Amino acid sequence: MKNEIGKTKDVGYELGVRKPIPFSSDIIWSYFFSEKGIKIWLGELTSNDFEVGQLYKTRENIEGIIKVIKPYSHLRLTRKKKDWNNSSTLQVRFIIAKSGTTVSFHQEKLLNSKQREEMKDYWNGILDRLIASIS
Repeated sequence: MKNEIGKTKDVGYELGVRKPIPFSSDIIWSYFFSEKGIKIWLGELTSNDFEVGQLYKTRENIEGIIKVIKPYSHLRLTRKKKDWNNSSTLQVRFIIAKSGTTVSFHQEKLLNSKQREEMKDYWNGILDRLIASIS
Protein backbone atom coordinates (compact mmCIF):
# COMPACT_ATOMS: atom_id res chain seq x y z
CA MET A 1 0.00 0.00 0.00
CA LYS A 2 1.39 3.39 -1.04
CA ASN A 3 1.63 6.17 1.55
CA GLU A 4 -0.26 9.30 0.54
CA ILE A 5 1.00 12.74 1.48
CA GLY A 6 -1.14 14.17 4.26
CA LYS A 7 -3.14 11.01 4.95
CA THR A 8 -3.27 10.01 8.60
CA LYS A 9 -4.40 6.86 10.31
CA ASP A 10 -6.99 8.55 12.52
CA VAL A 11 -8.07 11.95 11.17
CA GLY A 12 -8.31 11.59 7.42
CA TYR A 13 -6.18 14.04 5.48
CA GLU A 14 -4.38 16.97 7.04
CA LEU A 15 -2.18 19.85 6.03
CA GLY A 16 -0.13 22.60 7.56
CA VAL A 17 1.08 25.92 6.18
CA ARG A 18 2.97 28.67 7.97
CA LYS A 19 4.69 31.94 7.21
CA PRO A 20 6.53 34.52 9.29
CA ILE A 21 5.03 37.99 9.53
CA PRO A 22 7.35 40.80 10.68
CA PHE A 23 5.11 42.06 13.49
CA SER A 24 4.73 41.18 17.18
CA SER A 25 2.15 38.62 18.25
CA ASP A 26 -0.05 41.27 19.91
CA ILE A 27 -0.24 43.27 16.67
CA ILE A 28 -0.92 40.13 14.60
CA TRP A 29 -3.51 38.86 17.09
CA SER A 30 -5.37 42.20 17.17
CA TYR A 31 -5.37 42.45 13.39
CA PHE A 32 -6.40 38.80 12.95
CA PHE A 33 -9.53 39.41 15.05
CA SER A 34 -10.33 42.83 13.62
CA GLU A 35 -13.27 43.06 11.20
CA LYS A 36 -10.85 43.36 8.27
CA GLY A 37 -8.68 40.47 9.47
CA ILE A 38 -11.60 38.11 10.07
CA LYS A 39 -12.94 38.84 6.58
CA ILE A 40 -9.58 37.79 5.13
CA TRP A 41 -9.06 34.47 6.91
CA LEU A 42 -12.60 33.36 7.84
CA GLY A 43 -15.01 35.38 5.75
CA GLU A 44 -17.73 37.88 6.45
CA LEU A 45 -19.53 36.75 9.60
CA THR A 46 -23.33 36.83 9.56
CA SER A 47 -23.32 37.73 13.29
CA ASN A 48 -20.88 39.49 15.59
CA ASP A 49 -20.56 36.54 17.98
CA PHE A 50 -17.15 34.92 17.85
CA GLU A 51 -16.76 33.19 21.20
CA VAL A 52 -15.89 29.70 22.42
CA GLY A 53 -18.86 27.37 22.05
CA GLN A 54 -20.59 29.59 19.50
CA LEU A 55 -21.69 28.52 16.06
CA TYR A 56 -20.41 30.86 13.35
CA LYS A 57 -21.56 31.31 9.76
CA THR A 58 -20.15 33.40 6.96
CA ARG A 59 -21.64 34.97 3.85
CA GLU A 60 -19.24 32.70 1.92
CA ASN A 61 -21.24 29.68 3.18
CA ILE A 62 -18.69 28.44 5.70
CA GLU A 63 -19.84 27.40 9.16
CA GLY A 64 -18.53 25.76 12.27
CA ILE A 65 -18.12 25.92 16.02
CA ILE A 66 -15.41 27.81 17.88
CA LYS A 67 -13.71 25.34 20.21
CA VAL A 68 -10.71 27.19 21.72
CA ILE A 69 -9.44 30.76 21.80
CA LYS A 70 -6.22 31.19 23.75
CA PRO A 71 -5.15 34.83 23.34
CA TYR A 72 -1.85 35.43 21.52
CA SER A 73 -1.33 31.67 21.23
CA HIS A 74 -3.90 29.73 19.19
CA LEU A 75 -7.49 29.06 18.28
CA ARG A 76 -9.31 25.94 17.18
CA LEU A 77 -12.60 25.65 15.36
CA THR A 78 -14.53 23.36 13.10
CA ARG A 79 -14.93 24.42 9.49
CA LYS A 80 -17.37 23.20 6.86
CA LYS A 81 -17.96 24.59 3.41
CA LYS A 82 -21.53 24.42 2.13
CA ASP A 83 -20.66 21.97 -0.64
CA TRP A 84 -18.73 19.61 1.68
CA ASN A 85 -20.21 16.46 3.22
CA ASN A 86 -17.69 16.66 6.06
CA SER A 87 -16.56 19.09 8.72
CA SER A 88 -12.86 19.68 9.33
CA THR A 89 -10.87 20.97 12.29
CA LEU A 90 -8.76 24.10 11.88
CA GLN A 91 -6.11 25.22 14.32
CA VAL A 92 -4.34 28.56 13.94
CA ARG A 93 -1.17 29.20 15.94
CA PHE A 94 0.75 32.40 16.55
CA ILE A 95 4.38 31.48 17.20
CA ILE A 96 6.90 34.06 18.38
CA ALA A 97 9.79 34.19 15.91
CA LYS A 98 13.09 36.08 15.72
CA SER A 99 11.69 38.64 13.32
CA GLY A 100 8.03 38.81 14.37
CA THR A 101 5.38 36.11 14.50
CA THR A 102 4.89 32.94 12.50
CA VAL A 103 1.24 32.29 11.71
CA SER A 104 0.43 28.61 11.21
CA PHE A 105 -2.74 27.03 9.82
CA HIS A 106 -3.22 23.31 10.48
CA GLN A 107 -6.35 21.63 9.13
CA GLU A 108 -7.35 18.01 9.64
CA LYS A 109 -10.32 15.71 9.08
CA LEU A 110 -10.28 16.49 5.39
CA LEU A 111 -12.08 13.97 3.24
CA ASN A 112 -9.50 13.30 0.53
CA SER A 113 -6.35 14.51 -1.23
CA LYS A 114 -8.42 16.88 -3.40
CA GLN A 115 -9.77 18.71 -0.33
CA ARG A 116 -6.26 18.73 1.12
CA GLU A 117 -4.76 20.38 -1.97
CA GLU A 118 -7.66 22.85 -2.21
CA MET A 119 -7.19 23.94 1.39
CA LYS A 120 -3.39 24.01 1.18
CA ASP A 121 -3.62 26.46 -1.73
CA TYR A 122 -6.35 28.39 0.08
CA TRP A 123 -4.37 28.86 3.34
CA ASN A 124 -1.18 29.81 1.50
CA GLY A 125 -3.20 32.47 -0.31
CA ILE A 126 -4.75 33.65 2.95
CA LEU A 127 -1.31 34.04 4.54
CA ASP A 128 -0.16 36.09 1.54
CA ARG A 129 -3.26 38.28 1.81
CA LEU A 130 -2.76 38.77 5.57
CA ILE A 131 0.86 39.75 5.06
CA ALA A 132 0.01 42.21 2.28
CA SER A 133 -2.91 43.67 4.23
CA ILE A 134 -1.12 44.20 7.55
CA SER A 135 2.12 45.54 6.04
